[in-house]
Amino acid sequence: MHIADVTMFHAPASGGVRTYLQAKHRVFSRYPELRTSLLVPGAERDSLGDQHTLPAFRLPLGQGYRFPLRSAPWRNALVDLRPDIIEAGDPYVTAWAALEAGQQLGVPVVGFYHSDLPRLMGDRFGRHVRQRLIRYVSRLYGQFDSVLAPCQAMADRLRDWGVEQVRVQPLGVDLNHFHPTHYDAEFRANMGIPPHKKLLVFVGRYSREKNIDVLLATMRKLGGGYHLLLMGPGMPHQVPSNVTVVDRCCGAHEVAKALASSDALVHAGTRETFGLIAQEAMASGIPVVAARAGALAENVPLGAGILCRPLDPAAMADACEALFSNDIAASGRYARRHVERHFNWDSVMDALLAHYESLTDIALPHALPQPR
Repeated sequence: MHIADVTMFHAPASGGVRTYLQAKHRVFSRYPELRTSLLVPGAERDSLGDQHTLPAFRLPLGQGYRFPLRSAPWRNALVDLRPDIIEAGDPYVTAWAALEAGQQLGVPVVGFYHSDLPRLMGDRFGRHVRQRLIRYVSRLYGQFDSVLAPCQAMADRLRDWGVEQVRVQPLGVDLNHFHPTHYDAEFRANMGIPPHKKLLVFVGRYSREKNIDVLLATMRKLGGGYHLLLMGPGMPHQVPSNVTVVDRCCGAHEVAKALASSDALVHAGTRETFGLIAQEAMASGIPVVAARAGALAENVPLGAGILCRPLDPAAMADACEALFSNDIAASGRYARRHVERHFNWDSVMDALLAHYESLTDIALPHALPQPR
């Protein structure tokens, strides 16, 4: 089976989608019967192994993202790859190109609805824009042979909009990379954070839907006994004295060490479609305080953290204090076990591969080859 992924959500600062695609390639590379190809935007046309780039317009202030303007080059590149199945990872030009290529090749096309476009844009531009985008999403995703959604709430929303053939496909976590053993006893001292503070952390790109302002207001309410480490490109620098900012794209090893060396993750986002950083934090052995909204409400279970009223700094501060009033180490251990059971990349990808088999009628061995 030859699987081709195409998406514009692939840039140096990109998060969940790129992580998902890298994990797919890593896991599927252990199957001798599988081949994976990835087609993404770049500065020029190029191919390196199974990754192929086509030139695309670089978005101003877009943190490295590029936006394809014409579908024909993308359709033609997919046709040249001659895959057995195509997966489109964004709702823009490449999605239409994938549908055209699939029709030309006579192969199934899957749409992965990673980002809730109507709600994100509706927050910025109002109800009229939101309704128009719902109609657009319904028309586009109604044409795929199968639609993947990263959480149940997103799947239900797509069905409400009239999209059928929707399947919940969670993301996963690299359980070896994100692990409590990456705790670094010198981490706080190296970051200039006093050792006696209760250390909270958030990692991600700065964007409106992450509600970083709520985290900063929460820290003002918590006061000097708590400290927040904000890591990610575009983070604000005008912050309370109990906040440290790392304003850049941080490497995976740096993030893993920061998570394992902190006490808890705080996440005020209300538009998360999976909330990968929350799962990575739990895999690192720390609990999560998060807004009771979106995928975070589904994926942070009781015992692995505390959910609070969205967009409410006082409620989030109360949740943090409640978390630290209990056995926070036990919460972290439970969080790790939860991720091990439900979000191991191997089991996630094994289920996805079974779905591909059902769409292509190509039978593969059901036992995933183990890493050498």
